[in-house]
Amino acid sequence: MLHHLAEGTLSLEQAAVILHRSERQVRRLLAAFEHEGPDALRHGNAGRRPANRTDAALRERLVALAATTYAGVNRAHLAELLAEREGIAIPARTLRRILSEAGLPPARVHRPPKHRSRRERVPRAGMLLQTDGSRHRWFGPDEPYATLVGAIDDATGTVTGATFRAAEDAAGYFLTLSQTSAGYGLPWTLYSDRHGIFWKDPKRPPTLTEQLTGKRAFTQVGRALDEAGIGWLGTSSPQAKGRVERLWGTWQDRLLVELRLETITTIEDANAFLPRFIRRHNARFAVPAADPAPAWRAFPAGLTAESVFCFAYARRVGRDATISWGGEALALPRRRDGRSWAGYRVTLEERLDGSLWAGHEGQHYQLTEAPAAPALLRARHLPRQTDEQVDLPSVAEPSPSPSPATRSTSRRPGRDHPWRRRWATDR
Repeated sequence: MLHHLAEGTLSLEQAAVILHRSERQVRRLLAAFEHEGPDALRHGNAGRRPANRTDAALRERLVALAATTYAGVNRAHLAELLAEREGIAIPARTLRRILSEAGLPPARVHRPPKHRSRRERVPRAGMLLQTDGSRHRWFGPDEPYATLVGAIDDATGTVTGATFRAAEDAAGYFLTLSQTSAGYGLPWTLYSDRHGIFWKDPKRPPTLTEQLTGKRAFTQVGRALDEAGIGWLGTSSPQAKGRVERLWGTWQDRLLVELRLETITTIEDANAFLPRFIRRHNARFAVPAADPAPAWRAFPAGLTAESVFCFAYARRVGRDATISWGGEALALPRRRDGRSWAGYRVTLEERLDGSLWAGHEGQHYQLTEAPAAPALLRARHLPRQTDEQVDLPSVAEPSPSPSPATRSTSRRPGRDHPWRRRWATDR
């Protein structure tokens, strides 16, 4: 445009319209072009060192930390850890550029996405809770596997509870649901895979009890969900519950690193560390729900988290107000209405803290170990002992033994004895 303008084939007004500049600016550009040539069009700061460039010593320290202490940490997480643990506040984009210029490869390489229809989030928090267990070497490649059971709200992406277990089991889901109910409330629906913890195989032939009642028996978790009024949805595809699956991808990247930095190698220590990590995770990744009104529910009347999220077994009470448990007898306390327990059916609750309770008609009674059953006292048939074998109490002067003449002897009654005569007459 400036060549045409200098040769007169283009007017100043036309060049300003084409270049989207004012006529005054085009006139200044033309004057600089005629005086210095094409170099006049280069920016004046080209080739000059930026005033806010990261110091060389700091750049070397960042590269050293990323290659040693924080090896394998993704760039965004590394920026957060540097600010929290090292006191170095640096944007993730700047850190990514510095490490790339130093030749350090990224910690994670994203695979090309596959086409899948994305499901919209539910509008309110508490409407849908996704849960799953992740079996992984959480404490390092040389440590044994552990399973992390967790739950995430579909509407907000808030992690409502999580716990480490040696294996995926019902107790892990009970602990996670207890944490959720204590911190937020009960969800409307629980979304999980079709693990045997949640449902019994429909291909299994029904038992006689199931045939008589007309319904399938619950698992322990299924029974707890039914009591709490929580619906259950099962899926056979991991992609269907993608929110909790992506959570495991994030935690296997972030939580794994932080457990290593804290030198945590046991499930007990990891469970003590989890609440602090979950708070920071939710502050970083949770989003507001489309509808701000939460849908979390309270427990129905007469129920608590301890009495619902536990292992329950049906038992019949004996006449001595005891129930059997593991080869032992457990005693029930006196009923509140003063009536007898004998013959009643109760629900024995093995709670997560190890205590044993009995539930009956909305009331819960703590059980204690029953006293041992008293022995039945009966006459014993013992071998006869002689005088020498009997331990007699010592006295000052022992009494003399009777003489043979005075010693009593037993004899049978004669045939003419009145007793004999009476018997013969009656006969």
